[in-house]
Amino acid sequence: MEKTLVVMAAGMGSRFGGLKQIEPVGPNGEFIIDYSIYDAKRAGFTKVVFVIKKENEKIFKETIGKRLENNIKVEYAFQELTSVPEEITIPSDRTKPLGTGHALYVTKDNVNEPFAVISADDFYGKEPFYLLSEFLDNGNDYGVIGYEIGSTLTENGSVKRGVCFEKDGKLDAIIESKVERINGIIHGEPLDGRPAYTMEENHPVSMLMYGLRPNIYEYIDKDIIEYFNNQDDLSTVEYYLPTVLDDMKNKKLVDIKIIPTKDKWKGITYASDLIEFKEYLNSLIEKEEYPEKLW
Repeated sequence: MEKTLVVMAAGMGSRFGGLKQIEPVGPNGEFIIDYSIYDAKRAGFTKVVFVIKKENEKIFKETIGKRLENNIKVEYAFQELTSVPEEITIPSDRTKPLGTGHALYVTKDNVNEPFAVISADDFYGKEPFYLLSEFLDNGNDYGVIGYEIGSTLTENGSVKRGVCFEKDGKLDAIIESKVERINGIIHGEPLDGRPAYTMEENHPVSMLMYGLRPNIYEYIDKDIIEYFNNQDDLSTVEYYLPTVLDDMKNKKLVDIKIIPTKDKWKGITYASDLIEFKEYLNSLIEKEEYPEKLW
């Protein structure tokens, strides 16, 4: 079955300080994106769509695009403030991207098959790509990879996580929260002001890794207009993919399954995470889980 990987790479990387999606991490100058594409390809994905800013097109094509184009089909979608339905008017002085839901919206002309969504910032490990590939080959449900929260934290500060709650084998809610381990206890603070809570080490969290179907575009086409036109101030508000999926679930349009993985997620949220990540990656190469030279 044809399957596409949508890679969200239009973020500014403000906390890291620069365009962290193209920070070399591998022994031959590979980026985190390289390892995600490598894992996706060997798991059965046949195409990758990068969501980028138009201003970064040249650097992406000259680096990651050039390396990949002989190994997998590559397409680009541009997340621009002007890439919205004509019914929406975005303030001319806005600079902040419109959110992950909008990032998916701009790929609607690129994707006609089951697909996965990931972030360019994150190293997901190989197992989740195989799990998603198998999931997309069977049935019509949506899925979210559920990492154990304890394996996604950094010692360098708090992080934002989509904390998953399950009911009857299906996703009941994802609560976007600020998460931090303090004195051995994992604390979650919902971003919407709900009461804080604590979690066990194995509590599932979403790291923006989904298995979706192309019928989501039919929903987003209408929902994005309604969402932005119901906002009082469009200077900063964002349209989030987790919110879209939660709304679809609540309207009983889709079932979303949590797909658990024991693999480790690694990210570079802060500049100080970079050294630790490179050491982890080198350990995987030494175990021959990845070749020293990917492409």
